[in-house]
Amino acid sequence: MAAPAPVRAAQPAPPPFDPSPHAIDIPRWFKETFLDFREDIAEAAAAGKRLMVYFGQDGCPYCKRLMQVNFGQRDITDKTRQHFNAVAINMWGDREVTWIDGKSLSEKNFAAALKVQFTPTLLFFDEKGKIVLRVNGYYPPHKFRIALDYVSGHNEEKMSFADYLRQHGGKAGGGDLNDQPFLLKPPLDLAAHVRGSGRFLAVLFEQKHCAACDELHQQGFADPAVRELIGKLDFARVELFGREKLVTPEGRNLTAAQWGRQLGLAYTPSIVFFDAAGREAFRIETYLRPFHLASSFDYVTSKAYLVQPSFQRFLQARAEQIRRAGGRVELW
Repeated sequence: MAAPAPVRAAQPAPPPFDPSPHAIDIPRWFKETFLDFREDIAEAAAAGKRLMVYFGQDGCPYCKRLMQVNFGQRDITDKTRQHFNAVAINMWGDREVTWIDGKSLSEKNFAAALKVQFTPTLLFFDEKGKIVLRVNGYYPPHKFRIALDYVSGHNEEKMSFADYLRQHGGKAGGGDLNDQPFLLKPPLDLAAHVRGSGRFLAVLFEQKHCAACDELHQQGFADPAVRELIGKLDFARVELFGREKLVTPEGRNLTAAQWGRQLGLAYTPSIVFFDAAGREAFRIETYLRPFHLASSFDYVTSKAYLVQPSFQRFLQARAEQIRRAGGRVELW
């Protein structure tokens, strides 16, 4: 008979979440360093830890949620402090950063070089300076714990993060995939579809028992601004670890699971956008509220991604345009 699962000690409730767009307070236990990653990685390794690098910005509700909600839970803070040295980077900052190859850049140029599109973005390094996990965007506490366990346990030597997350993620949400009238019907020949349509294609990767997937359908896709932008492209849905066969926009015959692995996807729901030639244009692999979700669709369908490589710059300009027109921007 299997041993009973350990019972997690009761945790004090985190403080109420405040999404207001002000300066983000970084926990005092984050390290103040010279931002020379060669030294930071060596220092962490000497202490039996690994390096975690956080990219954030003021006014970011997801960064604030990471700090207030995730790090507001004692077990997450203790786990992070025990296994990692944490360093913060301001994605618009001017401090000098020295990369592991010895080259120096400003914080903002460093973030641009690494193509940081969402905040928070977290990089986890091994003892030799290799990035073993990159988290693009906010993970809610239960998935964030799994990410910490994956890296602290050196599990990258055994399996991909996608497989680890699938094994340890538990079950939440409904047991069926959500349906939508705008989704393309299987079987999916996405190569033929993009050739014949001439429109952008969005592909939603989700799975059963996924509370965040359910929320995306119930709140994100129900938002009028999101719904209007969905009408400007074609939309397909696949089950991230599914066995169904399909033809990718590039013309490859794969199962859904093989395609998800090829794209390096782990988080659900994720949305990958393709242009009319079947090339990837942009992707979302994080939790987004309706304003940021709509902005992602607008970034692609307006073709702004072709002239503005920074999604965050596009977000700022779009929010300001809405406010100037008398509209309200709900960041959370």
